Amino acid sequence: MKAHAVAEVTDADFEEEVLAERGRPVLVKFTADWCGPCRQLAPVLSALAAEEASRLKVVQIDVDRNPATLVRYGVLSTPTLLVFRDGEPVQQMVGARAKRRLLQELEGVLAATAGASG
Repeated sequence: MKAHAVAEVTDADFEEEVLAERGRPVLVKFTADWCGPCRQLAPVLSALAAEEASRLKVVQIDVDRNPATLVRYGVLSTPTLLVFRDGEPVQQMVGARAKRRLLQELEGVLAATAGASG
C-alpha cells in the first residue's frame, strides 16, 4: 500500500523524479527531520498524494541531506512547497497549512492539469 506514500527524492534523482515529469505537476516538500511544521504537514500531503494521484505527483526532499537542490531553488525555510510543471517551478508556498487551504492554493495548477489531459 505504499503507492500513495510521499516519495523521498534526493539531489541525485531530482531531475529524473521531478524535472522530467510531464503531464502532471509535481509538488515538492522541502523538509527536515527537526522541523515541527514539516511533521504537521506530512499527513496532509499523504492524503493529497492518495486523493490526487492522477493529477499531482507529491514528493519530499530532506534539506539537510540534499543541499544542492535547496540552494538551486533558493529555499530559505522549511517546510517550503514548490510546484513544478514540465520541469519549471510555477508556484511556491511556505509553511504548514490545512488540506483545504492547500487544495485551494493548488486549484489553478490542478485545473490546468485537468484541462490539459482532456
